[in-house]
Amino acid sequence: MNEHKQTTQQDLLINLLFDDGLQNALPRIAEILINAAMLLEREAHIGADPYQRGVERNGYANGFKTPTFQTGVGALELSVPQVRESDQTFRTSLLEKGSRSDRALKSAIATMYVEGVSTRRVTKIMEQMCGFSVSSGQVSNLNKQLDVEFAKWRTRPLPEIAYMSIDATYYKVRIDGIVRDCATLIAYGVRRVDGKRMILGVSCALSEAEVHWRGFLVGLKERGIGIPDMVTSDAHSGLKAALKASFNATPWQRCQFHLQQNAQEYVTKQHLKSKVASDIRIIFNADDRAHAEERLKDFVKTYGESQPRLAVWAEENLPEGFTVFALPEACRKRLRTSNGCENVNGQIKKRTRVVGLFPSEESLLRLVTGVLIEISETWETGKTYINLN
Repeated sequence: MNEHKQTTQQDLLINLLFDDGLQNALPRIAEILINAAMLLEREAHIGADPYQRGVERNGYANGFKTPTFQTGVGALELSVPQVRESDQTFRTSLLEKGSRSDRALKSAIATMYVEGVSTRRVTKIMEQMCGFSVSSGQVSNLNKQLDVEFAKWRTRPLPEIAYMSIDATYYKVRIDGIVRDCATLIAYGVRRVDGKRMILGVSCALSEAEVHWRGFLVGLKERGIGIPDMVTSDAHSGLKAALKASFNATPWQRCQFHLQQNAQEYVTKQHLKSKVASDIRIIFNADDRAHAEERLKDFVKTYGESQPRLAVWAEENLPEGFTVFALPEACRKRLRTSNGCENVNGQIKKRTRVVGLFPSEESLLRLVTGVLIEISETWETGKTYINLN
């Protein structure tokens, strides 16, 4: 009964991934997966591993053909293994017309993402696709191929960025038998050349300390983003110091949405919470910085006696959300919060929800990178996010 329930849940998650456009974003990953499966199928047909001598075999490896294969995830440039001197013609079952290949391929990729590409799970998937057993070593080699492709994407050169937003979120990872929180840093930017968004980078580590942030930001700078006109983020621990060290010439905009949330911690009376939130929105919706500062003064006077801690906090912290007033009014609404990064994290968590606990930082980074590639491709081929003219 439990097994049936788990399978049904997995099918629902896979359908969810398809609905989010998985089949338009993963052609390279699909090529790696199906090419690896065909190699394993040829090894099983021959009865020997590559370069293995002194065993009875059914033929020899004879290079590859490179057809284009149409699937639900797009056109794949495949390397189809060939065999010579075999007493039986070798044909991979994965490319047979009307076979399970296309659906199995989609299911395999989706399940790999849902499971964080764990070796044990991929072993089962490859067995279902190929019809014979595969070793954990072979699956590890497949993961290495995926990691190479993902690492290339994470270190690719970047164009100059006009505006950047960065955020962090946490996932559970088992390290040396202990469950720990792993900080995942994500940055996206608006390209200076055309005003479109793109994912700039991602980093996973067991700390959100300044050294992690600084290494992440320096990496973005070295890859070519230049000096953004503004950076938007929450006041994460270590981030402000890292920004000062790496982008000291770039103004910082503290996320207005997070500021409103933070303010609630200083409201001691429940019936005042909605009014405080409304009053802060009025401040942020001012026509310009001067008007926002005047409204802040009124706010501090209003709550100075009834909510003194709130008044002191607001006077010190809300001005960090005023940087956006230096920009044209048409740009402010999309740049005054880091909600874009929050939405990205939400899409990632839809994939990671069923995993719960990752076996390593590497498996977490692998899954997150795959989702970010999908999101970035959608943004970069979509509409302009901000008209920079």
